[in-house]
Amino acid sequence: MTDSPLSRHAGVIVLVVGTYMAATQVALFAVVDVDDPATMLADPVFRVLNLAYAAAFPGLAVALSAAYDRQARQAGSFGLVAFSAAMVGTVTLGADMWFEGFAAPWLAEVVPEVLTAEKTAIWQAGFLSSFALFSIGWLLFGLASLHARVFPRLVSSAILIGAIVGFKAASPPYGVALALALVTLGVWMVRSRTAVQTAAEPITV
Repeated sequence: MTDSPLSRHAGVIVLVVGTYMAATQVALFAVVDVDDPATMLADPVFRVLNLAYAAAFPGLAVALSAAYDRQARQAGSFGLVAFSAAMVGTVTLGADMWFEGFAAPWLAEVVPEVLTAEKTAIWQAGFLSSFALFSIGWLLFGLASLHARVFPRLVSSAILIGAIVGFKAASPPYGVALALALVTLGVWMVRSRTAVQTAAEPITV
């Protein structure tokens, strides 16, 4: 464990981001209407929640950095590769969600036929690659966490499951699995940090 500010506050960061991500996904799931995307994109409640979910991804990048900082030495070179892959995936899917939050409602208003237009190869490549990079990146991070043995195996396994389900994280509620894995990791980090600090306190008589 390093003693950087990021490491010291890692538990709280991961816990807050995971909770926020789960909450926005659940809220979005309540208002999503895939059968009528035009009406859905025009709904102010959906727009706000969609932007709120997009805002989770910068936080997710910070949470990823904090979690990696807590196990960087033990994770070794594979951990660095996994962290880099997860960061690329997070940024890529985050960019997609940012576009969906800001540009998609505008396009639905000014060029409504875009909702029913044929999805060309370049669109499909960008769309699917953002999902794949996100899922693969977090999958590698989960494997690196298992290898490092800093986090409990169940927590690392939860990250793996969240990564697999997270292939569809752009669509609620599929991002909830990874979010809950982060909540669990955050709680463990806070408790383990508290335990270390308690053990390090001098005994006075």
